[in-house]
Amino acid sequence: MQITHHGTGKSSAEPSPFKQQSKVLIVEDEVLFARAVMRRLQKSDYECAHVETIQDARDIVKQFSPDIVLLDMRLPDGNGLDLLPFFVAKNAMVIVMTAHGEISDAVNAMKQGAVDYLKKPIDLEELLLSIQKAEAAAVQNNSLDYSRQRNAHAIEGVELLGESPAMQSIQFQIKRISQFVSPDTVAPTVLIGGETGTGKDVAARLLHLSSSNNDKPFVHIDCASLPAELIESELFGHEKGAFTGAISTRPGLIEAAEDGTLFLDEIGELPLMLQAKLLNVLERRVVRRIGSTKERAVPARFVAATNRDLHEMSQQGKFRQDLYYRLNVMSISMPPLRDRAGDMILLAKHFATQTARRYGLQMPVFTPAAISMIENYAWPGNVRELKHQVSRAVLLCRNNQVTDVDLALPIQHAADSNLKIDTQQSALDAAEKAILLQVLAETRNNVSEAARKLGITRMTMRYRMDKHQIKN
Repeated sequence: MQITHHGTGKSSAEPSPFKQQSKVLIVEDEVLFARAVMRRLQKSDYECAHVETIQDARDIVKQFSPDIVLLDMRLPDGNGLDLLPFFVAKNAMVIVMTAHGEISDAVNAMKQGAVDYLKKPIDLEELLLSIQKAEAAAVQNNSLDYSRQRNAHAIEGVELLGESPAMQSIQFQIKRISQFVSPDTVAPTVLIGGETGTGKDVAARLLHLSSSNNDKPFVHIDCASLPAELIESELFGHEKGAFTGAISTRPGLIEAAEDGTLFLDEIGELPLMLQAKLLNVLERRVVRRIGSTKERAVPARFVAATNRDLHEMSQQGKFRQDLYYRLNVMSISMPPLRDRAGDMILLAKHFATQTARRYGLQMPVFTPAAISMIENYAWPGNVRELKHQVSRAVLLCRNNQVTDVDLALPIQHAADSNLKIDTQQSALDAAEKAILLQVLAETRNNVSEAARKLGITRMTMRYRMDKHQIKN
């Protein structure tokens, strides 16, 4: 039994790009071949262990937990296939090696969870490539799992606040539309319109939460932020070798939605060349990866959102008319905040409470002058602007009272609203940094204690310190 650690005999070979110092267990009775494999893997920053028998392989796991197992099929004390379930149960990736090349062994190995099958004599570079492919697949799967968990967490507790008639109508529409989702039918597409900052993404998440598929993935795609050169691959996926740089097969975000909800935010920004391809997916409910001839079923429900007038864009040739009609099967129009009489104060108090809890502050109250200012302001940036402005005021107010001075809402034209929101965000960042510095000073730079005092995790504390370039 032999274990070697990387760190000696370094060469110029590139290290594994997927996981720093992955552990590889070589179960092989041909000692010279095993040593050659260990030397090659060591150069690529892998930590290796070698055993020659099934029993030693079982024993070594107590001190060496492998990420990858290179498993010979013919061993002195039995068949390597007997070890496959053992390592698969421990979440290790198993690559089977044999000098016999029997098809039945290959089939059995893959059925039991092996990720690859190599026939001896094995080229060491081919073996290294097989290991890196296995790692890449694992990273991709973990990424999808993380994405699902993150999105599931992101939609927990989502609510669309508002008691105005306009918002009651929206809440009714969401509940009504959600009833059309079932495992046996294809859900109708939904188009959510409205000005920037009105809560279109919240409405989309509520559609998902209110549906029978709420335990399935919710995949949010911001069409405006995807790089133009990568958007097709990101949406539809690609096969290995489909284009330069496609070193492995990768499913797209449409596939990642599975039988959940695919939210296409800012759909009006999708390039025309991809609109026809998206239309085909919506019409035929299949997707084909770039470079593939195989079509895969798409059971996901499609929800799109935009702050642009797609009908006018389609008349101008800037958006496909057939895609617009296909998306607009059912529609929801989010009202601007200025049309939601009575909701402004409700939302302001909600955001004030959120901010106070996040930073460990006492619950603030709004003065009559502040309430009057909130109710009479036009809010060109809608709910998003209200949230930024209230959060800033809570952080800067004195004696737990938010005044009209704290709100600082100058009358500006709608055209200036984006600049105004940016200015507000800068002020909010400055206030956040001041609070972080104050709490760190109170705790003598004890990050963990400061995080507990603010009611946030240590990781979040570190992130915010890095964001504001606060050294510890």
